[in-house]
Amino acid sequence: MAHRMALGDTVHQFRVTLSDVDRGVYEALEFRVARHPSESGRYLLCRTLAYCLCLEPGLVFSRGGLSTTDEPALSVVDPTGVTTRWIEIGAPSADRLHRAAKAAPRVDLFTHVEFDKLSRELSSRTIHRAEEIAVHRLSPALLDALETRLQRTTTFELVRTSDRLYLSIGGETLEGEVETRSVASLLV
Repeated sequence: MAHRMALGDTVHQFRVTLSDVDRGVYEALEFRVARHPSESGRYLLCRTLAYCLCLEPGLVFSRGGLSTTDEPALSVVDPTGVTTRWIEIGAPSADRLHRAAKAAPRVDLFTHVEFDKLSRELSSRTIHRAEEIAVHRLSPALLDALETRLQRTTTFELVRTSDRLYLSIGGETLEGEVETRSVASLLV
């Protein structure tokens, strides 16, 4: 998968053996991710795990990475070029999620941010179809443990079962959960 990269991007290559028991997806993946100089390791790994956990035909990383503010971090594009799924990472603004829900029939947010912190931001504005937007919170401890093992080429096995993640890397198994809620459940 080719990406246009800005000067200073670092390319990370991932080799992942994916066993997503919850969705019945079993794949051997090899892909590259361009890391923007301002991108944290947590954010990069959140994007990477979101890619694995959302794997389906047509899934792509945004062309410009963090520097492209009008595109999702990841999206699913059908053969006619229509975006059918918009995937955000981190802690986007309420306005951004509102626009995403108008632009694509399915919207997901993968984050490591506490739900109460997200709630404060997302409650600032009405969000279109808030009850249909899934927020998947990845364990910050899992992301941090994985970040300490991050290389330019990183190989691991990822198993998701009953919304638990088991990540085997370098002879060790890291573990964490994926907690999923709707945006509507976070609004106060």
